[in-house]
Amino acid sequence: MQAPSVGGVRLPKGNGESIRLPRGASLTDFADKINANPASLVQVLFHLGEMVTATQSVSDDVLELLGTEMNYKVQVVSPEEEDRELLDSFDISYGENAGGEDELQARPPVVTVMGHVDHGKTRLLDTIRKTSVHEGEAGGITQHIGAYQVAVQVDGNERVITFIDTPGHEAFTAMRARGANSTDIAVIVVAADDGVMPQTVEAINHAQAADLPIVVAVNKIDKEGANPQKVRQQLTEYGLVAEEYGGDTMFVDISARQNINIEGLLEAVVLTADAALDLRANPEMEAQGVAIEAHLDRGRGPVATVLVQRGTLHVGDSIVAGDAYGRVRRMVDEFNEDITEATPSRPVQVIGFTSVPGAGDTFLVVDEDRTARQIAERRAARMRNAANASRRKRVSLEDLDSALKETSQLNLIIKGDNSGTVEALEDALTKIDVGEEVELRVIDRGVGGITKANVDLAIASDAIILGFNVRAEGKVTEQANREGIDVRYYSVIYQAIDEIEQALKGMLKPVYEEVELGRAEVREVFKSSKVGTIAGCMVLSGEIRRNAKARLMRDGVVVQGNLPVSSLRRFKDDAVEVREGFECGLTLGSYGDLRVDDIIETYELREKPRD
Repeated sequence: MQAPSVGGVRLPKGNGESIRLPRGASLTDFADKINANPASLVQVLFHLGEMVTATQSVSDDVLELLGTEMNYKVQVVSPEEEDRELLDSFDISYGENAGGEDELQARPPVVTVMGHVDHGKTRLLDTIRKTSVHEGEAGGITQHIGAYQVAVQVDGNERVITFIDTPGHEAFTAMRARGANSTDIAVIVVAADDGVMPQTVEAINHAQAADLPIVVAVNKIDKEGANPQKVRQQLTEYGLVAEEYGGDTMFVDISARQNINIEGLLEAVVLTADAALDLRANPEMEAQGVAIEAHLDRGRGPVATVLVQRGTLHVGDSIVAGDAYGRVRRMVDEFNEDITEATPSRPVQVIGFTSVPGAGDTFLVVDEDRTARQIAERRAARMRNAANASRRKRVSLEDLDSALKETSQLNLIIKGDNSGTVEALEDALTKIDVGEEVELRVIDRGVGGITKANVDLAIASDAIILGFNVRAEGKVTEQANREGIDVRYYSVIYQAIDEIEQALKGMLKPVYEEVELGRAEVREVFKSSKVGTIAGCMVLSGEIRRNAKARLMRDGVVVQGNLPVSSLRRFKDDAVEVREGFECGLTLGSYGDLRVDDIIETYELREKPRD
């Protein structure tokens, strides 16, 4: 078969075979797969209207476009598949229980509490675990994910339940979705006096998408105007039919504030788990699970709250989570007491990571530190390539001109007290829509206080630094002030979103609209050696102003536009403006082609307020 020629470039022709490429692959990676010269692929893409270098990470669309042109079927490997292949290369199986049926043991259910903001989720967890998280939180909104275990008596047996607390504001959708994905059962909290609200529906959608059994806690039944039956009726629209109506969803009426029927809710969770799920895991294998939350602690370094899903985690294990790795130096439970091992469904804080893992990253124990480091480094490189590919805007030859035109850009550096908050804030900010004229880029994000490196990067890239529950200290603050770097501090997420949205709208180029000022008819034309051609006019409507913009019309056709009214006189006196019904003399800059009966229309451009 003859090699295809694109723009004179000879290339190997495929037979429709599949090529697997990771997200963010470069043309060099593609060329290696088909034994071609990367430079020839650069030329092919150039002739297809795409300008890419050989080592640059390119988007999925470009890879598929190139594959189609050369008769190859390009499969862009998903991050999950790529991760599985990476682990397979180290002979690590993830997500499977090793051993036979006889090695599986019952484990506690993992429960996520979700619902609308201010419907009492945090108060319910406070009552369950007899602590008070929400008192010290900004705006009374839960900003972090936490995990806790509680015990409950069911039929004379003590049963343990693990609770994951997810934030309630809509900007934390990404974190809440992650909470649902690491969960066995969802408890949807609905206020009896408020009924079903938008975030209640959102929470139900997350739970149903994750295929979780749902228990509905109808809270605030002690308040005036509480109507638990109305909540039951509203939720039937979303497929949640109460058992008393012939459905299979358990509804429990509670009051978190008055501690009414909390035991009944815990019992309903256990009964739902027993009826709908087979919760077993092998505690003998090496631990695997998910990092629920992570932050940088000044005294202890990176601290991750992890949920063990299978196996047993021990102090001293080599561990990798996302692109972070380390050795478990210490583990503490929800009461800040040291423990030496964590069994399935047990949430613990792990100290010993070299960097802060991301919220929702899977963690696993490996044989030795070297393996953990290699896996983490390869994941970091993959994430970097994928980020570069998604950040790169496609520039074709056709739109090169517009791409070269200046667009306003706001660069941000986000620092927060934990990775879940940083991710949620970035997600919310990138969804702000102010049109195509302004671009928002998050050039760096991280956990912990604002450092000198952050300020240096802000100086180099003209960025604004957002600190969420973190501060810059000492010399860093002095440097930021000295260099004029804008550092903004927030403790409630929607204040940050509102301010950034206002800033973006302020960067929009002003939109002007034309406002007509007046029309004048040329009655006589005079030539002057000193000032040029003078038009003797009668103002027909509105007013003629000196220095206004004008257009000259002849027989209804615009002869010349964008002319200045450079001089304006009434008889022998200079005038600023001449109103309707009066005569005047004027010049239109150096323009001289004026005739009797021409119409001069004057206007000004006024800035149009944006919505």
